[in-house]
Amino acid sequence: MAVRVFCSNPQQLLKDINTAVRSGVVETWALDKDGDFTHSPEQWKYKAWFHPLVQTDRLVFRILGRKTERMSKEVYAVYHGRFIEMLLAHFDDKFTIANATAMPADGDMVAT
Repeated sequence: MAVRVFCSNPQQLLKDINTAVRSGVVETWALDKDGDFTHSPEQWKYKAWFHPLVQTDRLVFRILGRKTERMSKEVYAVYHGRFIEMLLAHFDDKFTIANATAMPADGDMVAT
């Protein structure tokens, strides 16, 4: 799956998301040293990561799984659903559409 967020200024939106996560405004997501997002509640932390990609009219967040284990459908679903939930709760005025693909998309790193 990929989360796709359509907006007029994807670079600025990514900057705003990073700032909100780092400052603690967004409490349930964390950034790693590579700029990837992980869901920070203990149950979900480090089960997967979202790697952002800036495109002309959107941000795309590719999911990265652990190298040592297969990602469950539950982790897959929780990460996508909760990331979109966070976007709606904090950045609804900065994008028009956010969606998730149903299956791994090109660029996702998920063991099948």
